[in-house]
Amino acid sequence: MRGAVMSLTAAAGGFVVFLLSMPVVQGQKDWGVIYTSSSICASKGSTVDISCTYKYPSVKNPAAKVVVDKTMWFRVNSYETVDVRKDPEYSGRVQYICGNNDCTLRITDLRERDSAEYQFRFITNQTRGSYTGSPGVTLSVTGLQVQVIRSIVHQGYSWSELQCQGHCRLPDEMSYIWYKNGQKIHEGTSSYSDYTNPAESYSCALKGLEDFPSHSVCVRVQFCNRVTYLQKSICVLKGLTVDITCMYNSHQTIISKFWFSPEHSRQWQSPSQPEHLSESRVQVVERWRGRSTLRITDLRESDSGQYRFKFTAGSFEWNSTLPGTTLTVTDPDLQVVVRRSSYYTWAECHSSCHIPYHSSYTWFKNGQMIPGQGTSYSGNFYPADSYSCALKGREDFASPSVCVIDQSCNRVTYTNRSICASKGSSVDISCTYNSHKNITSKFWFSPERSRQWQSPSHHEDLSEDFQYADRVEVLETERGRSTLRITDLRESDSAQYRFKFTAGSFEWNSVLPGTTLTVTALQVQVSTKVVHESHTYAELQCYSSCGSAGRLSYVWFKNGAKNKEESSFYKDQFYPGDVISCALKGHETYGSPSVYVLRVPSVSVSPSGEIVEGSSVTLTCSSDGNPAATYTWYKRNGNQYLYPLSKEPQLFFRSIQSSDSGEYYCTAENELGRRTSDYISINVKYAPKTSSVSVRPSGEIVEGSSVTLTCSSDANPAATYTWYKENQTLFQGTEGIHHFTSISSEDRGIYHCKSENQHGQLGSKSVFIDVQCKCISDSLRQTMN
Repeated sequence: MRGAVMSLTAAAGGFVVFLLSMPVVQGQKDWGVIYTSSSICASKGSTVDISCTYKYPSVKNPAAKVVVDKTMWFRVNSYETVDVRKDPEYSGRVQYICGNNDCTLRITDLRERDSAEYQFRFITNQTRGSYTGSPGVTLSVTGLQVQVIRSIVHQGYSWSELQCQGHCRLPDEMSYIWYKNGQKIHEGTSSYSDYTNPAESYSCALKGLEDFPSHSVCVRVQFCNRVTYLQKSICVLKGLTVDITCMYNSHQTIISKFWFSPEHSRQWQSPSQPEHLSESRVQVVERWRGRSTLRITDLRESDSGQYRFKFTAGSFEWNSTLPGTTLTVTDPDLQVVVRRSSYYTWAECHSSCHIPYHSSYTWFKNGQMIPGQGTSYSGNFYPADSYSCALKGREDFASPSVCVIDQSCNRVTYTNRSICASKGSSVDISCTYNSHKNITSKFWFSPERSRQWQSPSHHEDLSEDFQYADRVEVLETERGRSTLRITDLRESDSAQYRFKFTAGSFEWNSVLPGTTLTVTALQVQVSTKVVHESHTYAELQCYSSCGSAGRLSYVWFKNGAKNKEESSFYKDQFYPGDVISCALKGHETYGSPSVYVLRVPSVSVSPSGEIVEGSSVTLTCSSDGNPAATYTWYKRNGNQYLYPLSKEPQLFFRSIQSSDSGEYYCTAENELGRRTSDYISINVKYAPKTSSVSVRPSGEIVEGSSVTLTCSSDANPAATYTWYKENQTLFQGTEGIHHFTSISSEDRGIYHCKSENQHGQLGSKSVFIDVQCKCISDSLRQTMN
């Protein structure tokens, strides 16, 4: 039945695998490898299992019993045999499932470059007791494509029949997703028929593998609406620059186009409306029509995410649900791969992320820097030596050390590059180590503690450091593995920790980084809240920047009383003055800083006492909430809308004016609510600003008539007034009124007044009072009559 088709599908697990041909037996005498299939065809993005069984001779003599020491799958090429588990191309994507003389290689997230022949090899404890099954299994990884089977045009309409296919023969029961102009339109079989128009593009994907669709294709002409990304995913190191490129086309004239990232939708004004990437580190390059490149410089981990291109042409908008390009920004993740040919051996430095071609490298032998700046290193290799590599200038991210000749070289490999732990908790810092000779001494130390060593060049055992007294323990549960356990962690324990051993005349004294420990305190954060007039209903989280919150037990305290809640989240009603904190269960001594629900803020004026115009005045708003409150100052203005005067705790008047008088209040707000202060009245005192004189009645003044002189002024406090005739003081008082009950000719003259308070004085302009004789007035009236 060679050529018969079998299928294994499990869409929920991402499996889409097609096995071709019957089992293949490779062997001689009692040695052999039986592959389940000679060739497998699988879709891009899916998971594949390549399986075999193997056999070896059995012997009657127990002393000569055959034991399998090592099993491995490798990719066949012209010159080397490398276990796929050690090949950077497969990093994080391969798994061995072996037992009872069966072994399965599982490869996830298949890529087209995974297409190759794979062989299985096992090594026994017998001399020349190894066997490789050859030929092996040929894996073909293929993507999908849309084929136009036929298109019929009738009376201006086009009826098209489309087929979704790959290089593999796909089982009829597979389900497919169809897209038109990037939007999902149908779920069904590999065939799709519909009326089409020249503007439309079509794409397809296997159900469960929608992240791996075919390219969009035009049905009738080559100028339909479509966007094609040059790369599905890109991995780039932090601090570098990346170019994300797409090809695009529109059936109509494009009026707008931009790049966006769905992962950054929290920063959009409307979460459903993508926004153009416009940060200073972003540049869009278009060297020719129909090709757009998004360039991001000085990459950060927060830049990781999916990036898509969008355009608008007339009433049409390309707003596809199809995946764009996924960017991963990370620290260097290097590995040393040993290559062998028939003539020589060399080591290569590999990364799962893109590294610029012009990059320089640093090489290490037994943890010490050696000459060499290229991606590969060759020389005289010895069984005792291990090798590591790093990007020049980024030696803190060196690769693990590897043996070149055999596995008995000198090396130390740390389980974690960095560990974050909560204050008061315990931490295990582990490493595996090996020595080519018998180890005579070994211990853990911290380079950051070197200032306190008796001899800075001589490392000191942490177990003998007084600052770690009764808190440090070294565990060795198995040979070649050491664990430094530190209990009752303190923030001062934050440091780098390394392992050192001595074997004969050799000393592992590596300059390579060890494990960096960061000890951090817990914090109470507000997840959600509903603010009421008298209280706040909130959900709080006991947060650690270490990110291990979900796996621990907690203790919550409210106003000093222990709460029953033991998860990292706590919901309750909180009133002004309530005090809340959290701690790890069993480590209550190292609780988080307390969170205080805001009290009504208090307001104060400085300087106290009378406020004089022109002086410097500060209003201060304060509340004892934690997290720290943000403050806003307002001035009462009837029922009109109040605009904030200041968003600082203090409202500062450098030279206060009379117009600043009024009633002020402030608000204090933090994550647990908002409170408003009482009003405070500001009364600005000032010297008389004006001093005016009025005469009643106006017009001719006749002897014997009643006349009133009024002196008025704008002053705070109210002014006292003094009237003068010529230079003679007539009257002083608070009313400012000088009254003539029956004015006489003797009252004729020049009058003025002075306005005065404790802050100053101001004189008025002079006014001339002309008193007419009554007899003259009567005579004039008779003459006129």
